[in-house]
Parts: sequence; structure tokens; C-alpha cells
Amino acid sequence: MDALRAAVRDVFHVAATRLVPLHGGDLSDVTRIDLDDGRTVVAKEGPMVACEGRMLEAIAATGMPAPRVLGLAGTVLFLEALDETRAEPLHWPRFGEDLARMHATPGAGYGWPEDYAFGPVAIPNAAAADWPGFWAERRLLPFLPHLPSRLAARVEALARRLPDLLPAAPRPGLLHGDLWGGNLLPTTDAIHLIDPACYHGDGEVDLAMLHLFGSPGPGFYEGYGALAPGWEQRRAAYSLFPALVHVRLFGAGYHGMVERFLSAAGA
Repeated sequence: MDALRAAVRDVFHVAATRLVPLHGGDLSDVTRIDLDDGRTVVAKEGPMVACEGRMLEAIAATGMPAPRVLGLAGTVLFLEALDETRAEPLHWPRFGEDLARMHATPGAGYGWPEDYAFGPVAIPNAAAADWPGFWAERRLLPFLPHLPSRLAARVEALARRLPDLLPAAPRPGLLHGDLWGGNLLPTTDAIHLIDPACYHGDGEVDLAMLHLFGSPGPGFYEGYGALAPGWEQRRAAYSLFPALVHVRLFGAGYHGMVERFLSAAGA
């Protein structure tokens, strides 16, 4: 904790009076810190926190609620401390509107200027000329060496079919990149996004992740808007990526999830 206290002094020029570890993600240790001037902040420690800070700033620039970035000291990122509440029905229509606006904020192309990672799983973000090519080369094919041959063959076959399944040139909107329920932080006024893994691509990618282990609350799609026909198969192809990540992180127990999404995508 001495290094964290030193980082607090470097950024805020005051002392830390109380440090409380919080549940963190795969990349960072998270600590809630009371400062002796009465403020409370959150610190994230990890090798990629500078990249995370840039992602949070990009999200906030679209008008999507997200914790404010307060400072960076080496491998320590300081963020606004938010008071979490339960998500209520009134939260969801606004969250749909906020997410649609974020997805409507275009980038220069598909990908992100920096690669990222989910723990030990590298997430390549180099640009690609078209969207099916990006999804195949950056999100599906890197997992083939880590799958049994039968599953690898099915994933490879689906990757070849993506030009017939996914839009060739959707708007490269800003994506959160890991939009499951644990990365939604509701406060009294809005749902904030935390722990991003941003890149630019089809907004339906975030929607697929949002439905992977649950679903958004009532009124979400009233705010977000209707999806284009064919979304069911696209969602399966997009859900395959986090399923493959889970195989890498947690093992063969997720092979069944991979198989279900392959079948739903027609592979």
C-alpha cells in the first residue's frame, strides 16, 4: 500500500486516510480511498490502466455516463468514486438512449489504436478494411489453437461465412467492448459504464454481450431503438467471441456455450 499512498500524494497532493480494497477485474486491483481533504476516489492498479483511462474519456466524450478520470501515476489510475444503487425501471430507457448515442459516435475505422487484453487473453485491435474481416481475424481466428480440432474447424468455417452473415460496412461506432451486467454501475441519475475494452465496430456487438448472461431491463429498447432484421444470427456470431474468451480464461466447461452459438449462427 505504500506505493499507492505515494501515488495519491503525487496526484492529489494530500494524504490517504483510508484504503478499502474493492472487487476488481482481470486487469487491475481496485481500491476505494478516502483523502484527508474529505474527497473519496477510486484507484485502479495494473499494466493497462493508462489505456483504460483513454477509453473512459472516449466514452464520456459521447455523453455516456462514466467515471471521470482524475489522474494517472505510473500504473495507478484514479477515478471518480460513484455511489452505486440498484437499477430501477426508469434507468433503462435512458441507458438505451445513452448507448445508442455512443454507438452513433463514429471512429475512423474498425478497431482501436491500442491492443488490449482480458487477463492473459490478448485482444488485438489492429484496423481491418471491412467489418467481417475484422471479426474473423481479430475476434475468432486467434482462438483456433486453443480449441479441440472439431470446435476449431467449426469456428474457422463460420469465419469464412461472415461476409454472408455480417454487414460489410456498418458504422464504426464506439463500443464498450465488454458490456456485461457487472460493468454497468447505476447511480441515482443514470447507468454508468466501467471497465471498458473499447474499439470501433457494429453496435450490435455490445448488445450481444449485454444479453450473454442476462438482459437489460424494461424500456431499454424503447430508448435504444429497433434492430435490423437478421439480428438473431448476428448476435450468435458476436456472442461467440466472449464465449471463446471464457474458454481461454476458465476452461472446457464453456465448450457447450461455444457450440450453442455456433449452431445458432448456422455453423
